[in-house]
Amino acid sequence: MPKLLVRRRQDRIIAGVCSVVADRFDISPTPVRVLAVLGLFFFGWTIPVYIALWVVIPSE
Repeated sequence: MPKLLVRRRQDRIIAGVCSVVADRFDISPTPVRVLAVLGLFFFGWTIPVYIALWVVIPSE
């Protein structure tokens, strides 16, 4: 059964997007957050993707 993508209140730093992505792939949220910050500095695409996921993924 696939996991539901829901932003939980207890494991969020800004909006909980990185923790949802990490939970979906069964990894720790820390590497996802590091990759998000690196993507921000090196590619610049992280902010629009993060905001889009923030809007699309429902909160609990």
